[in-house]
Amino acid sequence: MANFDQELDASGLNCPLPILRAKKTLAGMEAGQTLRIVATDPGSVKDFEAFAKQTGNELLESGEEGGKFVFMIKKA
Repeated sequence: MANFDQELDASGLNCPLPILRAKKTLAGMEAGQTLRIVATDPGSVKDFEAFAKQTGNELLESGEEGGKFVFMIKKA
């Protein structure tokens, strides 16, 4: 797994909360930094793909780890 600068645990949160939390966290980060997000909502997989496209941030990784969904987003 790649290195990351910050981690956001969005476990137990349903759409759109993981996205909103990620947006807020990314806002406080520098361009080029990477945010690792852990979520339990299966809908978050499509949500984060759409979020990355809409915001121009790069979705570096998207996968499953121990029954949770893990995303790595690089701030544009």
